[in-house]
Amino acid sequence: MSELPPDLPRLRTLEHWLVLSLERVRQRIAEVETREAALRPVRQLPEGPGWVLSFLREGGRPVADSVHIGDCRLAARHRKPLSRDEARRALTDGGIRACEICRPDSELGILD
Repeated sequence: MSELPPDLPRLRTLEHWLVLSLERVRQRIAEVETREAALRPVRQLPEGPGWVLSFLREGGRPVADSVHIGDCRLAARHRKPLSRDEARRALTDGGIRACEICRPDSELGILD
């Protein structure tokens, strides 16, 4: 049924070998993860405001519409710069939607 050795000394030797092998595999995984993370592109936030609140006009009055990353070209002409915390609050507590193109919610670490 089992192809493992029947005696304790050989089982201990096998256990020791497996522990050493597992340590080598985990070390290699860490090296590969580090290398892949270094190759992954990182989006640089723009100079100026990191996030903006875009307003639309309804009945001649500005109405908050959506949060964008500062350099998003889809933000309306009427906008207000936001800090990181203000952008997070607008998306989570303020009921303001995130732009579906620039995805400020992803940049801010907000999960659906």
